[in-house]
Amino acid sequence: MGLGVEMTWKAVIFDLDGTLLDTLADIAESNNQALEEQGFPTFPIDVYCTKIGDGVDTLARRTVPPEEQTEELLAAHVARNKEIYATRWDRKTRPYDGIDELLDSLARRNIRASVLSNKPHHLTVQCVSHFFAGRTFDHVYGVGEGIPKKPDTGGVDAIINDWGLHRDRVLYVGDTDTDMKTAKAAGLFALGVTWGFREREELVANGADHTIDHPCELSDPEWW
Repeated sequence: MGLGVEMTWKAVIFDLDGTLLDTLADIAESNNQALEEQGFPTFPIDVYCTKIGDGVDTLARRTVPPEEQTEELLAAHVARNKEIYATRWDRKTRPYDGIDELLDSLARRNIRASVLSNKPHHLTVQCVSHFFAGRTFDHVYGVGEGIPKKPDTGGVDAIINDWGLHRDRVLYVGDTDTDMKTAKAAGLFALGVTWGFREREELVANGADHTIDHPCELSDPEWW
């Protein structure tokens, strides 16, 4: 594979949005509705690829017109966005093609897997429970419950400490600059995926050790 490293990973930490699940449309349409209700301009769905991935508070700061931003207004927008998203989080969201097959292949190899998201914790659990019903992840963490927002490595550290594995045995898989920064700050191999929300160039610029274009590539026995 030309990676120049020995494939000895025993566990994987996955990002959620843009990595396991295509959540773009539901997130974008929820935020657009909140913007529209406030009388603010909305954005095409594909534009949200560069705006999401760092939590709902950051999304508000990236989409509410700068001249309108006060802490009170931003807080109201975030609250309304959350209300809307709670009613439509599963309308268009789906696992990416090949994800179920990838998770099957990891399970057959007894590779441990966890999920670490910048979604609120309860939404992360809800999405994983719904879209991956019957599958077992060792940990499913979102922001909250003592888990900070990435690129803070607190969530990664909690997962690895519980596993009791050395960091060179854990692979981190994500689709944004934040994911790559998280992986590198935690001392993990950063695998960037290009089927999600960001371009390969951004992943490489932020520390990706390698990138792949389809989940089936990670099923390759050479990885394990």
